[in-house]
Amino acid sequence: MDTIDTKENIELQIAEIKARMPETYKAILAKAAEIGKPAFALVRRGLRGEPNAFYAMENGHVKGAPFNQGDIMAEIALHMVRYGCTFFVVWSSEGGVYAY
Repeated sequence: MDTIDTKENIELQIAEIKARMPETYKAILAKAAEIGKPAFALVRRGLRGEPNAFYAMENGHVKGAPFNQGDIMAEIALHMVRYGCTFFVVWSSEGGVYAY
């Protein structure tokens, strides 16, 4: 199984977010302004494949690992279809899940 858990591959994934997922990157920066460096740690954990840390989709590009807490992924899919969302970002948070 291919993984993206090396430092070099994580950096490539981050570069792709910056280049191809501008709204996701803005959300990451906003989260970092809110909670500091732990936001970047959550992104890296998700990019390494850890579920329930960070997961994002924007215009067909997907980064991070899906959440398996409750029905969050089904709920996000429903809202994307219902409201025509072009991106989403899901973060881990103490006691639950935080989604843009």
